[in-house]
Amino acid sequence: MNSLRTSSVGNKGRAGLIALLAGLVVLASVASLAFGAVSIPPGEVIAALLGRGSGTTASIVLYARLPRLCGCLLAGAALACSGVIIQGVLNNPLAAPNIIGVNSGAGLATAICCALAPRAVRLTPIAAFLGALTGVLLVLVISERAGAARITLVLAGVAMSSMFSAGIDAVVTFFPDALSGYTDFRIGGVKNLSMARLTPAFWVILIALVIALSLSNELDLLLLGRETARSLGLPARRLRLVLLMLAAALAGAAVSFAGLLGFVGLLVPHIMRRAVGEDSFPLLLSSALGGGLLLTACDLTSRLIFAPFELPLGVVLSLTGGPFFIWLLLKQRRGGGGL
Repeated sequence: MNSLRTSSVGNKGRAGLIALLAGLVVLASVASLAFGAVSIPPGEVIAALLGRGSGTTASIVLYARLPRLCGCLLAGAALACSGVIIQGVLNNPLAAPNIIGVNSGAGLATAICCALAPRAVRLTPIAAFLGALTGVLLVLVISERAGAARITLVLAGVAMSSMFSAGIDAVVTFFPDALSGYTDFRIGGVKNLSMARLTPAFWVILIALVIALSLSNELDLLLLGRETARSLGLPARRLRLVLLMLAAALAGAAVSFAGLLGFVGLLVPHIMRRAVGEDSFPLLLSSALGGGLLLTACDLTSRLIFAPFELPLGVVLSLTGGPFFIWLLLKQRRGGGGL
């Protein structure tokens, strides 16, 4: 079934933009592997990736920078697509995983899991998913009971995020070793990752992305309104729950290894929506690429701007996303967007 909504961007234009994004992701990936406190020529990077490198250079590429790059690509894609789904299901352009309590709910569940089962690394994405789903459902229930205005959802999300963050602080107080590198987790970052730690989250994100893309037409129909969707035979309530579960799985898996990164799920969908239009399939695909590109670029910036010292990734991302969120609030206010 084709999307019932039209876009000012043609299919060829969208395909070209997505191809351009893919090319930029490749270039950013090569730069991420090559540059840092120690610069490595691209030829040596490729040799290390092909198993032909040796010594310190190959170790830096394979065990320090490659997991970090994979973490950026995975977390960026997951958080951006989670933002697309949440904004679509809730019909709210201000909704994003970090704003409505999804990230902090996943963070609390991750902290509890690490405190109770510190060696069960593979359980962390599952716990993060359950925490993220709990967060989004609580915010949804509270906002529906309090009122339908868009700002109500944002305020409910801020309140739940504060409560979940307090819960994380409590867990760390009673179990100080629950989250190694707690500051990095709270700010968000991809330092000290390993491929083994990324593997469980990779499968969760991959499966959730495939399912989300397969439901893109249903998401398009859902955006036409509940009554319209029901008149077309779409089980709107059940579909909303499934899509929110997918958004929670994506955000929770990202939080489980990258911490409480913010603004990816808000910034990227808005930029991609302007670039490729409103249709969900190209929007999800371009947002996955754009999210990975954004985090990779921010991570590279965090390593280079004060080299050899390094800023946390979450700091660079917040400095980028904070002004954008303020601009979006002001734009919604001027446009009478229901705030």
